[in-house]
Amino acid sequence: MARMPRPRKPFTQREVTRHGVTVWYFRRGKGPRIRLPGPYGSEEFNAAYEAAMAGAPVEKKSTAPRTSLRWLVDRYTESGRFSRLAPETQKFRQRILLKVCETGGAMNFHHITKADIQQGKVRREATPFAAQNYVKVMKALFQFALDSAWIDENPATNVKGRAPETDGFHTWTLEEVIQYQNTHPVGTQARLALDLLLYTGLRRADAVIVGRQHIKDGKLILRTSKNKTEVVLPILPPLAASISATKTGDLALLCTSRGKPWVKESFGAWFAEQCAAANVPGRAHGLRKAGATFAAENGATEIQLAAMYGWKNPRMAERYTRRANRSRLAEQASNALFPNLETGAGNSAEKPMKSKAEN
Repeated sequence: MARMPRPRKPFTQREVTRHGVTVWYFRRGKGPRIRLPGPYGSEEFNAAYEAAMAGAPVEKKSTAPRTSLRWLVDRYTESGRFSRLAPETQKFRQRILLKVCETGGAMNFHHITKADIQQGKVRREATPFAAQNYVKVMKALFQFALDSAWIDENPATNVKGRAPETDGFHTWTLEEVIQYQNTHPVGTQARLALDLLLYTGLRRADAVIVGRQHIKDGKLILRTSKNKTEVVLPILPPLAASISATKTGDLALLCTSRGKPWVKESFGAWFAEQCAAANVPGRAHGLRKAGATFAAENGATEIQLAAMYGWKNPRMAERYTRRANRSRLAEQASNALFPNLETGAGNSAEKPMKSKAEN
């Protein structure tokens, strides 16, 4: 089931220019028409909207030179291409581009080279994923400039941005899951949160909006907020029992003490408190990783994992199946090195391995 669109703020009007740029205006009744700067929902937009609602003057956005990197960033964040991104992705990219403009906003974007992008990546290498995300966003920014015929080539195209593989968020162990379950019994919101995250593999942003309206014929049907992929998941018995035993909200299963749906960030902080109460180090995203790990270790294929977790990038599923296959192969090698007594082959303690020279 598709996610409901966000309600539009009162007195706002949306227009798309002939260049495909989305712009917003504020107009109350027959009052003046006021241009609201920035992408819809951004801090800049919200500040201007609040000023217009209060009858205060709205500061006009300063116009950067048409050759500057800041001008290009402004055009990109106002574009239809940017507006089609998920809200969370928009905020994420805006934060990165804001940092870029703080140091290099005055640069002539026509003269930015691969070496400049590479240097920006190197400056961020202390935090590998920040370096990777920087390169990814710069590639998107300059691809927009290339498609708009403002430059002849994308300087970020051949910059390798992939971060080295790390464990990232702590992946829950089975023992930690059991410890959490012993602390938070079935029927509590804390237990429902774990069951929903673990048995569906949903991200926080999707878990907090899941309601009974998304459940039909024993299946959970939801279009994910990050990449708009529809996932259809069976409601597994432990999750079904948890939903049945817990007092839930009207439109969302997970709710605050006031019965209201959670905001993703607030939910993450609350869930961290529940983890601390259970004395486990895991957090919400670590449960998603744990579920993928458990499924891969039990034989789930890459295609099956991608379908469940809504991954479009096959490398995400490969990471878990490769790790599970490595574990199985290591176990098989160990058994070959130290055969099981039940096979009748004996073991290395009774029959030491012989070298070729001894045979």
